[in-house]
Amino acid sequence: MRLGVDVGAVRVGVAASDPHLILATPVATVPRDADADSDIATIVGEILERGAVGVFVGLPRTLAGEEGSSARMARDYAQRLADRLRPDVEVRLIDERLTTVSAHRSLHAAGLPMKKHRSRVDQVAATGILQQALDGLRAGRRPGELVPPTTPADTPPDHGDRS
Repeated sequence: MRLGVDVGAVRVGVAASDPHLILATPVATVPRDADADSDIATIVGEILERGAVGVFVGLPRTLAGEEGSSARMARDYAQRLADRLRPDVEVRLIDERLTTVSAHRSLHAAGLPMKKHRSRVDQVAATGILQQALDGLRAGRRPGELVPPTTPADTPPDHGDRS
């Protein structure tokens, strides 16, 4: 079981795979809480409840392959997620160019009114991110870029005044 995550400034979309890693389906849209990280706690809860062994977080690059502020936000989010999980649960970043555009097109094609797109587009984008990763896994690839948890060895020593 794997989860897909589409990180936005306002909402986070979540998708889950079936146990055979064939199909990704939308799960939820979680309100973003950058201050208290309650959205990360919700996603960690989904991971534990479903017994997921991997999470694919979308990395929004430009069409030229460059990373801007949204990509930095996704990298930071993936790192905070990796730091909250057991080391045996992999967090990987997946190039997600145009997934939100594709999600809007899918919702439009399904006949969903534009004003209802906002509540669903993030989870549909997460589904696209996860499906891309599942297709890669079935092709024998390890999709995306691994985000290792920060270990105590990576933490700078405390040089505070102890007098």
